[in-house]
Amino acid sequence: MVKKKSGSEDNESPLKKLREEAGLSQQELATRIGVAVATISRWERGAPAMLTVPQMKALCKVFDRSIEELPDEFGVPKRSPEGE
Repeated sequence: MVKKKSGSEDNESPLKKLREEAGLSQQELATRIGVAVATISRWERGAPAMLTVPQMKALCKVFDRSIEELPDEFGVPKRSPEGE
């Protein structure tokens, strides 16, 4: 049985997408970049991400991306008002 993508998947956190593509749990990602698992959870829900330079370098390494390729916002994309 093929699972259909729901509309909510379009509004999934870019950080969560990257983490899942890398095959990592929130705990594994948190350990690799030196933050608490609760921090990863908050970022994925849209809380501001205040990373240190070593944490940002670790994210780039974990996801094999340059800093320019990382999303500007980690949380779920904001919905634009209808009709815009």
